[in-house]
Amino acid sequence: MVLKLCSGATALAIVCGALSPAMAFDVKLEEVASGLIHPLAMVSPPGDDRRFIIQQNGFIKILTKDGEVLEEPFLDISTKLVSLLSDFDEEGLLGLAFHPDFATNKKFYVAYTVPINPQGDLGKKLWWAHTTYVSEMTVSEDDPNVANTSSERIVNQLDWPQFNHNGHWIAFGPDKMLYISTGDGGYANDWGIGHNPEIGNGQDLLSPHGKILRINVDEDGEGGHGIPADNPFVGQADSALPEIWAYGLRNPWRCSFDMGGTNELFCGDVQQNSYEEVSIIQKGGNYGWRVMEANHCFDFLAPNEHPEDCAKTDMIAPILEYKNCTAKPDGCEGISVTGGYVYRGSHKDWDGKYFFGDWSKSFGAMDGQLFVATKGADGSWTKENVKVTNMDGPLPYVLAFAQDNAGEVYLLSAVSTGPAGGLDKIYKIVPPS
Repeated sequence: MVLKLCSGATALAIVCGALSPAMAFDVKLEEVASGLIHPLAMVSPPGDDRRFIIQQNGFIKILTKDGEVLEEPFLDISTKLVSLLSDFDEEGLLGLAFHPDFATNKKFYVAYTVPINPQGDLGKKLWWAHTTYVSEMTVSEDDPNVANTSSERIVNQLDWPQFNHNGHWIAFGPDKMLYISTGDGGYANDWGIGHNPEIGNGQDLLSPHGKILRINVDEDGEGGHGIPADNPFVGQADSALPEIWAYGLRNPWRCSFDMGGTNELFCGDVQQNSYEEVSIIQKGGNYGWRVMEANHCFDFLAPNEHPEDCAKTDMIAPILEYKNCTAKPDGCEGISVTGGYVYRGSHKDWDGKYFFGDWSKSFGAMDGQLFVATKGADGSWTKENVKVTNMDGPLPYVLAFAQDNAGEVYLLSAVSTGPAGGLDKIYKIVPPS
């Protein structure tokens, strides 16, 4: 089904168009890399043809312009990570970004989880899961394909109560500031150890969880970074953290800036049991969690029931939503949205279309989902299911998407639920002929 939703509102949108029959959108998946372990991002430095692949188990591999995955890793921080469970884990090496001036300063940034150090705060954090670092490093002076791990400088760190909902997509915006997505702290329903019992972390402006953060890495201020003067909550120290750019998110799993248009920031925000959503992030915006699950009022004590009304004034609606198979099996389309990219490559018929997906329709079996969304003349978005014409059977688990400097979009996939095996692949999304 194609679900048409209102967009751009400052109050939560309602369904503004009728359901219409699904339309086939055909693509081929062209394999570009294999032998990987849970690839969670693939990023190219500005003006560079190399593609850097992060693996959840702590390695960064280089995919060359000629299509070769170099055997020697660009970076190996596997021994720094918190121990990962091979059957399923949401920790590990989670994000990669290259400084806008990488060509001259050789700086890049990684987000990853390490064992928590509870010293000084034992009463609060003895049972917390890990600490997430965003660290700056440089490339080795001797080899452009090897990182200098001794150059590490931590620019942001957050303690995490549970192992899941980590977010930590990181990227530089067109303003040269570093953006960081953070989940609500983990577990479920935004409650429990490490969550604000009254309003949840998503709505708590004094919590860094459930947010989009925006920092200046070129300033070495408190916490290893500077605060951009135009962040929306600067100067409100008693009521809000100055790093916050937007809030009310549950688990923004993969975001992206549009390479064209007005460089809008898209995020796939994983919801609870009933719905999934994609949002365009605005400065100071409140995206509803845990008051809302996508376009629906949410009760954290009864997560599968949705009250008719709630305090949703000034919350921003997602541009798209669809049913989660956990609680809404009738007509459902997945269980965990995976944010993607707006296509800006060589196929002009695809220009401006947003490719994204869902991890799977089932936890226990591969059934990855691929979608494409199109913005209409009225500003609303419609979603189509994508048919892969050169594959039989279900798709692998959809881990993430990527985009190269030419605007082409890629699918990062896995054949297992956890970071193990070395059988995972990356595909380029191309027209069927």
